[in-house]
Amino acid sequence: MTMSEQSNAASQPATPYRSGFVAVVGRPNVGKSTLINALIGMQIAIASSRPETTRKAIRGVLTTDHAQIVLVDTPGIHRPRTLLGQRLNDVVDESLADSDEIAFLLPADQEIGPGDRRILSRLRSQFATKNDDGTFKWKVPLIAIVTKIDQLDRNALVNKLIEINEFADFADIVPVSALEDDNLQEVRNVLIDHLPEGPQMYPTDQVTEERPEDAIAELIRGVLLEELDDELPHSLAVVVDSIDYPENMDEEDAEMMHGKARVMVSIYVERDSQKPIIIGKGASHLVHIKKKLRTPVNRLVGRKANLDMQVKVAKNWQSDPKKLDRLGF
Repeated sequence: MTMSEQSNAASQPATPYRSGFVAVVGRPNVGKSTLINALIGMQIAIASSRPETTRKAIRGVLTTDHAQIVLVDTPGIHRPRTLLGQRLNDVVDESLADSDEIAFLLPADQEIGPGDRRILSRLRSQFATKNDDGTFKWKVPLIAIVTKIDQLDRNALVNKLIEINEFADFADIVPVSALEDDNLQEVRNVLIDHLPEGPQMYPTDQVTEERPEDAIAELIRGVLLEELDDELPHSLAVVVDSIDYPENMDEEDAEMMHGKARVMVSIYVERDSQKPIIIGKGASHLVHIKKKLRTPVNRLVGRKANLDMQVKVAKNWQSDPKKLDRLGF
């Protein structure tokens, strides 16, 4: 490197480190979990075709050389029909309160509807002030992420982007297909560009803020949703009661486990008639689900583990405050 090149390099300002919380919002089933999983590079949130699948504000951590984005996957904002629904909306409020940036997901293949307008109104009341000319000044950047662009041809996509541009005062609009990995890097870049300067908050190798118990419970619920789909009652809850490691067991139990950890899981439904749907004939569903979960559960526990799953009935748990507390909502 010549003296002049060294001088130019020294005079270039260092890239500032950016970090912050990005709330990922949108009506149910617009692809919030799919996008977060794609950005992080692994499954940390349930992605299902079923609406209202996400029940926790899962935090995914994406770390690059110059930034750290903490993605908060909010349960879909909707009109609550049960106490559970109301508590999910409360989770959204808490997630939004800490946000440095909001990613508003709008699917390319669907019309902008009342649900989207309700979300926009809620965001404006919390994060914007109205100017004299009727426009809004946002306290945090509002980014439109247009999902499922693989469903449209070029002309239709251009028209959709024009419609979304007129829908709200977005700081940026980014089209993406998370499933096709189309324009995903641009989404990362835009989210980073709009973050405030700040320090790294989590270790570089950490990808989620969830406890192993919560992550395993979400994994199990996700596999149940995927495998049983239409048969499965929406009133399903999964709780990991304990993760027991051999070194903490008595000698007899540890010997019986052959060095494996034991993960005790309770799967709750609302009616006795729903238990056979989960268990399957001769426990076939549970056996199949255990096989599918073996590798991801071992990874989360940090060693080989045995899953002990019990299906239980908690009548009307979605509307019972004590049962909701016990199930972690």
